[in-house]
Amino acid sequence: MSREAKEENQDTTQIEINDSEEKDGNNPSIPEQDSQALGQANEEPEEEDELTPPTPKELKELRQQAAKAEEFYDRLQRQVAEADNLRKRLAKEKQDAIRYANESLIEQLLPTMDSFEMAMAAVRNADDSTIDSLKTGIEMVHTLLKRTLEEVGLVEIDATGQAFDPSQHEAVSRRKTDEADEGTVLEQTRKGYRLRDRLLRAASVVVAAPSGDAGETNEK
Repeated sequence: MSREAKEENQDTTQIEINDSEEKDGNNPSIPEQDSQALGQANEEPEEEDELTPPTPKELKELRQQAAKAEEFYDRLQRQVAEADNLRKRLAKEKQDAIRYANESLIEQLLPTMDSFEMAMAAVRNADDSTIDSLKTGIEMVHTLLKRTLEEVGLVEIDATGQAFDPSQHEAVSRRKTDEADEGTVLEQTRKGYRLRDRLLRAASVVVAAPSGDAGETNEK
């Protein structure tokens, strides 16, 4: 090969190397430009929607709703105040009802109290000739008291001769006998009372036991 041919071949090889370096140097710049462009796009602030002023019709409706809300609030305040006053009044009435619950009963017992006072005065001035009249006066007072209590719903429990009922009777003892069936009330030592259908005090009674038992026993 001649000298001129060798030089031409070297120049061609140098040109190809330079072209390859230029291509390799330009390729990295492409993703950098793309990333910068993407970052600038992300950094752009979003545009906020501008609030449009209400129309005259909408403004009128808002004013009407505000007026209704204020009216309802005033009404609620009045109702709360009325409920609080009602609660206080009911509490006072309940307290008074408890305090004066027996007012009617006491009023009905006042005549009986007057009769007792007259009987006590008669006892202080009594002599042998007035014993019978004093006895009559006490019986009248007892009758008046009993009638007054019956009018308010007091019922006397008469247990003598009745079958023993644990819901109304309280057995204080048992007595063996052949004259009555087992469980029959032979004697009432203390009267029992009911207020209408409610038991106030059970009657204290002596209950019959079979004659084979060991005699009278105390149940208390």
